[in-house]
Parts: sequence; structure tokens; C-alpha cells
Amino acid sequence: MTDTSTIEDQLGAAVHQNTALSQTGMLERLFSRLFHGLVYPQIWEDPVVDMAALQIRPSDNLICIASGGCNVMSYLSARPNSIIAVDLSPAHVALGRLKLAAAQHLPDQAQFYDFFGRADLAGNIAAYDQFIAGHLAPATREFWESRRMGRRRITMFQRGFYRFGVLGRFLGMTHLVARLGRVDFSMLLNAATLADQQRFFDTKVAPLFEMRLVKYLAKRRASLFGLGIPPAQYDKLAADGGGDVIPVLRERVRKLMCDFPITENYFAWQAFNRGYARTDNPSVPPYLEPANFAAIRSHASRVRVVNRSLTDLLAEAVAKSKDCYVLLDAQDWMNDSQLNALWQQISRTAAPGARVIFRTGGHADILPGRVEPTILAGWSYDSAASATGFANDRSAIYGGFHVYRRKG
Repeated sequence: MTDTSTIEDQLGAAVHQNTALSQTGMLERLFSRLFHGLVYPQIWEDPVVDMAALQIRPSDNLICIASGGCNVMSYLSARPNSIIAVDLSPAHVALGRLKLAAAQHLPDQAQFYDFFGRADLAGNIAAYDQFIAGHLAPATREFWESRRMGRRRITMFQRGFYRFGVLGRFLGMTHLVARLGRVDFSMLLNAATLADQQRFFDTKVAPLFEMRLVKYLAKRRASLFGLGIPPAQYDKLAADGGGDVIPVLRERVRKLMCDFPITENYFAWQAFNRGYARTDNPSVPPYLEPANFAAIRSHASRVRVVNRSLTDLLAEAVAKSKDCYVLLDAQDWMNDSQLNALWQQISRTAAPGARVIFRTGGHADILPGRVEPTILAGWSYDSAASATGFANDRSAIYGGFHVYRRKG
């Protein structure tokens, strides 16, 4: 893994847009510190939407941002030729490598599911020690076996992994606020119809956004750090609400709760149950579905997870060698210079017909007017696929989903 000073430099380049002594600059530096540890125990972009937009082929070479690793693993169900996953967080890199080793070396799908689908069983630690640990690179093994509060990090997988990390703690705080508002999410999780889900939102959840505490917290940019939203992205959210982030948050929570059957939306279960459903056929990421395990296991060796910036890694790649790019919402963090440097490398490395997908905190596509027209001229914006992806994204926390296709 990259040494600490290099991580600091890369995170700073990604997040720090203002001077250290300014209010925004101090918030940016506080936010970047969070990425030294685990932020996302589960990624919050819908891989089913991603794969529909990308139309991954067996010959395709993908490059993406790793985050919690769920999407990287899920893309393997399409059996691509290769995937390179990058992330500036050493914790995310360690998590991705753990998932790959587990897929290859745990005895069967049932134990793989127990480890990442349940993630709260004592037997998971014995399985790690017996089947996984010996296959990890020394730095990755050191990460999972280093001790915090007297416990090895890996024990998070017997204590409810999805309750950890910055996102896990943020969701815990939202449950506390909900309890203060006397909201019981079990009514939502047991809803039989979309109408029941809408009724729950209207009567129980919408009033929470009128609470003085919620309005006070929402006005503080640091309050959304738990969702992985830096100050620059917070400003884009607020812009969609005419300067007020409350109506934007209310609409996105409404979509998460109401637009998809609760039995089919594992993002809603993570938000309101803090774990996947305990049913015979729960909604889970594609990599945890039994039918996909054979493909995940057989193709896991085709993935490389590295602690690098995406732009730097692309600068070392062969021209016209990549077919799919998954940028998550990282461009929301970038200034114009960084955006142009990234797209210059994307354009250089893109094979004919390559696809790029990304999400934005606000609704609008952020590239026109910021990326040089000569660079964007080599790409076409797929408005139909973008609209479909946004409508179908079950995670519901983003304002826009965008698809670009390489011309020629």
C-alpha cells in the first residue's frame, strides 16, 4: 500500500480546494482525514444500474473507483476480461482485497454469504483465520489484524460490519434522530405495497424534516460527512434546493423509501435496518446472489485493487486499452484543472465505443463548460441511458446519473 505521506498528498489533492485557514478549507481537511479509515462498509451506487448502462462484455477492461468494493465484485458477474479498482482510502483497498480473497478461498457460497451478507457471525472470524488470512498480502493482512480497542479489525465481521465506518456511524445517528421523533422503521420494512411505503413516509418521516434539530444539523456542512459528501458536493446539493439542502434531502429519502418495493431495495434495508433482510430471498448486491457466485469466484483473479488516484493510474495505462470507466461521484470533488487532467487521460486510454458512467450530487451534468470542448468533442452524452439510470438507481442519494460514450 502507499505510504502515509503519499496518501496525505493524494487525499489533499482530491479534496482540498481552499486555504487551510478558511472555514471551508478546515472542513475539507477534516473530511479528508476520514478517508484514512473505513468510510463505506457498503458502496452506495446501484451496480444493477451500472451494468445496464455499461453493457459489460467478456472482452472488456474496466477501471473504476473501489469504495466499499460491492460494485467491483458485482461487475464480475458479467465476466469481464479485467478490472482495475483504485481508491485513496487504504481501508477501502484492504476491504476490496479481502472480498476477492474470500471469494476465491472460502469453501462455498454459504460461507461467503455469511461473511459479507450476514457480517455478524462468530464463525466468520474462524473462517478468516482458516481460509482467508494466509492468502492476503502482508499489508492487507496487517490492516485486518491490527488492533483497535484491544480487538483485531477483522472482528467487525462478527459484530455487524455494516454498523462500522463513517457511513455506519452516520446511519446510527439518523436512527437516534428518528427515535427522538418516535419513528419505528419496522413499519416501513414490513410494508406490503408501495402505497404503504408512501404513507409511512408522508406520516412518519416527512415531519422529521421540520424538526428544529434536523434543520440545524442540515445547515452544517460537516453533518453530511457521514454520507461521504465533502463541502464542494454539499454546495451542489444545496444549489438544487435553491440554497436550502432540506428539500433536496427530503426528496432523496422519499425516493429511497417509496419508489421501489422495499423487498427489492437492499439500500433501504441498509439505511433503515442497518443490515440486509433476514429472509429466504433477501435483496442483496449481485455479488452475494447465489446464482452469481461461480462467476465471482472464477473471475476474482482478474481484479487488481490499488491505492492510487485514478488520473495517475490512467497516465500509466496503454492508449485505447480501457472499455468501461466508473467514476462514482468523484468528479464533484474536483476543480476544473483536475477534471481536465482526468478526461484527457480517459480520452487517451479509451478504446472505440468505450463507456463512462458517473453520478453527481446535483442534478446537472458537471462536464459542459468545465472540461475543454476539444476533449468532450470525442464523446457523446447518452441522455436516454442517463435518465433511465437515474430513475432506476435504488440508492436514491444522488441528483444525477450520467453516461458518456466514446465516438468512433
